[in-house]
Amino acid sequence: MLAEIITIGDEILIGQIIDSNSAWMAVELNKIGVKVKQITSVSDDAEHIKEALHEAEKRANIILITGGLGPTKDDITKKTLAEFYKSGGMVLHQPTLDKVAAIFAKYNAPLTELNKQQAMVPDNCEVLLNENGTAPCMLFRNEDRMIVSMPGVPFEMMALMQDKILPLIKATYNLPSIFHKTILTAGIGESFLAEKIAHIEDSLPAYIKLAYLPKLGIVRLRLSTVTGITPQTQQEVEHFAKLIKNEIEDFWVADQDIPLEKAILNLMDAKKLSLSVAESCTGGYLSHLLTQHPGSSSVFLGGGIVYSNTLKMKQLGVNSQTLDTYGAVSEETVIEMANGAIKNFNSDYAIAISGVAGPDGGTVEKPVGTVWIAVAHKNQTIAKKFTFSNKRLQNIERAAIAALNLLLRLLKQHQA
Repeated sequence: MLAEIITIGDEILIGQIIDSNSAWMAVELNKIGVKVKQITSVSDDAEHIKEALHEAEKRANIILITGGLGPTKDDITKKTLAEFYKSGGMVLHQPTLDKVAAIFAKYNAPLTELNKQQAMVPDNCEVLLNENGTAPCMLFRNEDRMIVSMPGVPFEMMALMQDKILPLIKATYNLPSIFHKTILTAGIGESFLAEKIAHIEDSLPAYIKLAYLPKLGIVRLRLSTVTGITPQTQQEVEHFAKLIKNEIEDFWVADQDIPLEKAILNLMDAKKLSLSVAESCTGGYLSHLLTQHPGSSSVFLGGGIVYSNTLKMKQLGVNSQTLDTYGAVSEETVIEMANGAIKNFNSDYAIAISGVAGPDGGTVEKPVGTVWIAVAHKNQTIAKKFTFSNKRLQNIERAAIAALNLLLRLLKQHQA
């Protein structure tokens, strides 16, 4: 079963926004056995949209469209779909109008004629009520194809997909059974990992596939089978997963498809351990990674964004002589920062980061991209120097991931 995703909007093509919708949809479709054949982004142009639809219908059974459904004149998706699928005209969808009116009433805002127009839909579509917004979700059927047009607002699209569209796809089509087993690894590169488990990969039966999914600081290994799922095939996948885990035990993190920081939170939560941070060059990015996950408060206490030397001294007790002698970006300083966080924030573990994010501020001794990270426990502190690139945002992201990897290493030492 093949799907195609079409995203509509000039803002995507000029790089004003990143198309995260397509990536999310592709993951969810894959989970139910639907393969995405192509992802296409098109401009707010009727002929461009029609051309994309014409080509998509040649390739896919399911076409999912996002974007271009607002009340303004440049949102032309609804009109274009009506023309392409030869609608007899627009009709009022009363439940959508009621939802639009309720949303505006909630915020004591006037309901304009433009907003009312959002409840007008092609007479040959089925409306899947958007419970979270004003733009309608429209379903068209063309022979054995299903074409769904959704709003581009991510949380609206996700709710529609999860509550209505994915169940509808599963009820409409005879989908293959898929079983995935994901192993999360950290601290080892993709090529080194492949070399370590080559003999296991070579022994896999044809109906079990191994995929390497690298991301900054981690590699996910995904074992998949698309045969009829039986207890036996699941046991086979689990068997090979166990072989891989035993081979790479030093780099294994979790048997789940979750981010590194979530795996660490889960590990620490199970051990009833707490964490604080002292961030300088990352400016709160590490805290953001941790706190984006529900339940993070059971582990993460908080910390300090200690950008200035003054705050390093006041909040963490870093010695002024340490800063004068070694500088803010140094092993000595991050060790004092981490230990200060343990003491002042009363946590079991702490992470400290200080570096030269760039693009300015580098020296011959400490060029842009130089980052010192320390991870502390009341009985042990480890510190490591990293040299990243001259790209500021990359350095911030890499520093946060490196800090998580260093924390994981210390946690594993204490588990041994």
